[in-house]
Amino acid sequence: MSDAKDFSFKGVMTALVSPFQKGALDVASFKKVLRHQIDHGIQGFVVNGTTGESPTLRLEEVKDLLKLAQSEVSGQVPVLLGTGSNSTHKTLEMTRLAADLKADGALVVTPYYNKPPQRGLREHYLTLAKAVEIPIILYNVPGRTAVSMTPETVHELSRHRNIRGIKEASGNLNLLQELKSNSEEDFVFLSGDDESSVDFCLQGGDGVISVLSHVIPKEFVSLIDRAREGDASAASEFEKYKKLCQWLFVESNPIPVKMALYKMGLIASPEMRLPLVSLDVDKITDLQQVLDEVFQ
Repeated sequence: MSDAKDFSFKGVMTALVSPFQKGALDVASFKKVLRHQIDHGIQGFVVNGTTGESPTLRLEEVKDLLKLAQSEVSGQVPVLLGTGSNSTHKTLEMTRLAADLKADGALVVTPYYNKPPQRGLREHYLTLAKAVEIPIILYNVPGRTAVSMTPETVHELSRHRNIRGIKEASGNLNLLQELKSNSEEDFVFLSGDDESSVDFCLQGGDGVISVLSHVIPKEFVSLIDRAREGDASAASEFEKYKKLCQWLFVESNPIPVKMALYKMGLIASPEMRLPLVSLDVDKITDLQQVLDEVFQ
């Protein structure tokens, strides 16, 4: 049994970067990022997600990052562990590890590359939910995985008590109402697309798992909270951050956000692990200009 607390998994949750220096984890920078996030009201975290360069992290590093995050957070907000892969067996092992390490939940991306049919997706997630007593958040991101859960699959999975919500990162806002229509009442809908996340919440979404929140945590929490309350002015106010949002994805995530955090003095190096590389030098000056405009 997991000792996970009964968090709502709503609001703004940051998909944390994994800072490196000379090939090793930069623990001091990771703690600095976490403290900045907590101090500015972020409502949850994901460790070992795509933004954390999960494909390149060794198992001991994943454990270390989770424990560091848990120590800094001290139970104030949920800490999820990314556990997904395109092997159900491996995903189950990682999800069991998340439960053993007392993560507050597991973020599980749809299996990528091998492109299972919908019945395979259902069996994949139900296998996890039946085997491990930990809250599971589905993660639908067809732009990276080449497979997408249908509303019918989400509806069926939402009925299992251990499957608590979905991170929907297709950017298709028309899907939200269809997903909500037959899913369980307490099922949580989180955007995985920063640029459309305010509109997502205005249309009934519960929050966002974000990259942008690394850079403007306090402002983004306020905007998402207002959008969840139905304040339409949040959308027009968010317009001033759209350019920043677009620049954070000018190259593959998390290349730009690491450079932004480095320029902000929150991490000691923008170092990536291959096959990802640091932001193209021709783009650094423009990114700095965008940051200057945001913080002027």
